[in-house]
This record gives sequence, C-alpha cells and structure tokens, in this order.
Amino acid sequence: MKKHQDIRDAVAALCENFPGEYWRKKDRKNEYPTEFVKALTESGFLAVLIPEEYGGSGLGISEASAILEEIHYQGCNAGACHAQMYTMGTLLRHGSEEQKKKYLPKIASGELRLQAFGVTEPTSGTDTSRIQTKAKLDGANYIINGQKVWTSRAEHSDLMLLLARTAARDEGNKPHDGMSVFLIDMHEALGNGLSIRPLKTMINHSTTEVFFEDLKITKSALIGEEGKGFRYILDGMNAERILIAAECIGDARWFIQKSVDYASERIVFDRPIGMNQGIQFPIARGFAETEAAALMLEKAVQFFDSGKACGPEANIAKMLASEASWSVANTCLQTYGGYGFAEEYDIERKFRETRLYQIAPISTNLILSYIAEHVLGLPRSF
Repeated sequence: MKKHQDIRDAVAALCENFPGEYWRKKDRKNEYPTEFVKALTESGFLAVLIPEEYGGSGLGISEASAILEEIHYQGCNAGACHAQMYTMGTLLRHGSEEQKKKYLPKIASGELRLQAFGVTEPTSGTDTSRIQTKAKLDGANYIINGQKVWTSRAEHSDLMLLLARTAARDEGNKPHDGMSVFLIDMHEALGNGLSIRPLKTMINHSTTEVFFEDLKITKSALIGEEGKGFRYILDGMNAERILIAAECIGDARWFIQKSVDYASERIVFDRPIGMNQGIQFPIARGFAETEAAALMLEKAVQFFDSGKACGPEANIAKMLASEASWSVANTCLQTYGGYGFAEEYDIERKFRETRLYQIAPISTNLILSYIAEHVLGLPRSF
C-alpha cells in the first residue's frame, strides 16, 4: 500500500465529482476550474502545509505530495492551485508574525487565495538575477514599475508574491543580491498601477502577463529583509520541485493504467494488442522509469521533512519524474493510435498538460547544469 492511503482515498473520492467531461469543458472554454479549487479548499487539502496555529493541518511535504499525486492519477489537474502550497512557504518562513497572523488563517480557510507568483520576466528568462522590475522606496511606500510574464493564476488570486529589484545588480556582492519579496494585494493594485493580460497557450493554465506602472504599496508588504528576496524564493524552490515531481508521478501512473487497460481490451487481428511486444515493452519500460523516479521523489521528501538539505534530490526527482511522465504520455498516445487524439479519451489533454513539466517550473537543462556544477563539481557553464 502507498503512503498516506487514507489521504489518497479522500482525494480520489473528491476527484470522482470532477470526471473527464468537467476538464474537457474547462479546456474547451479556457476556463479556471473554480469548483474544483473550491472543493479542494473546503476539504482542507490546500492548507496541508500551513501550521495548525494558523488554521492549517500542519502536515509535511510527504502528505502534500500524496495529495497532488493522487489528483493527477485520478485524471484531474492541480495546476490551478498547487502554487499555494509552495509560495505560502516564503510567507511562513520569512514573513513577520503580524503578516502570518493576517494572511495565513484566511489562506487556510479559502477566504484568500495566494496563487500568483511573479518572478519570470520577458528579458531575463531563467537568469533571475537580471530581472528589471524595480521597487523604489518613497517615504512609507514602495513604487513598483516593470513587467512579469508566465504569471499563472493572476486573474484568480487575491495575493501575489512578487520578486523585484530594490538595488541594482552591480551594487551587491553577488548578482542575486538586491532583490526583495513583496506580498501584493491584487484587488487593491488592479487598476491602480497593476494590469493583467491573459496569455492563451496550448494548455488551460490561466497564465498571464502582469504590468506594473507606478504601483504604490506600503512598506508593510515587504517580506523579510530588503535585498534578501532571492534566497527567500530559493527556500521554496525545493518544495516546488518535489510537489511538481509528485504531480508528474501521478500523471505517469494515469498514462500507464490507461495504456494497460486499452492494450488488454483492444482486439486487432483476433488478439489483444497488448500481446505484442511492440506494445508491451514501451509500457513496461515506462513503468520501470516511473517507479525509479518515485523512489528518488521519496528520498527527496524524506530529506525535506527531516530538515536535511535536499537540493540535489529535489531537482533530480523533478527531472526524472517529468521525463517519465512525458515518456509514458507518448507511449499511451501510441498505444491508443488515432483514438488518442480524440478529445473524449482525455489522452490528448493530459498529453499537453504533462509536457509543460519539461520546461516549467524549471527546465530539464537547468537541472542538468545544477547537477553538473553543484553536485559533480564541474566548471560553471554559464
């Protein structure tokens, strides 16, 4: 039996209320799955990492991973709300007690959504040290100017975690010095210096461009110390990698089960196509790759929850899990043949969705660079 089977069973029961047709309708209309997010919130699943003193469950990344994996294994998608789990950590670990008391109970109850994470910019890409969005101190306020891109869920979030420069790149000892993190009230900001432009993409991910033009926020929006924002963001990235890896494992197991079922039932030339090694072997290989990735994920989870450094484990787990899910997605589509392209089977939707994780929230190549430099000690390549 898998870990946290009781949690998995509860998630599976919830997901039964959101079958494939629900997701297909949302996908066709490019709509946010409000009902699904509401159900997850009311069940307490999105507050699993928030301490009990602030209204959450106070559980670990192990339980959170089980929740997200099961959501994806059931054919649903957690992309509409998963960010709340890992962005919340920046507020929890580095916010003031006043900020935590003000926001965390409302996030836990669902009164507020913390889904938007403003980091990536059009000109900087993965080189976060070169972001150009600036927050200039002006008396008791900061004035923000700049632009973010691929800011998912900005239209459906009450709060945004924003990374902006409060000092120039060349003023610090390191390129990543001089960046600060702010918690933005989206409702107050919208129309008062903040504007949002939706980006239509190949998946229904509610992503946007966000523009800041003389947006005024109070100093109380600053999280932690000025200039240390990048390290605060880094703190949450291991959790992000682990949770995304869990979703990929869920996707992979969904694709494998779909492939096995179809290959066992589909009759061609008077025999199940699953009798053919050309069908069997790719599914079997994908299963092996998925189980290996799941073991690395479990190691990363154990390290994280025990307080050990887990950068290599989290990154490797994310890479292996995303590659396994993409591999079995291809296998599943090939197994179904032409039917895999038919909307009603959900293969093509999940195929598009799982492809994202080769690129986001960190690309496979950047993980390989990290392993080469920080694990193997090879010279920095960029």
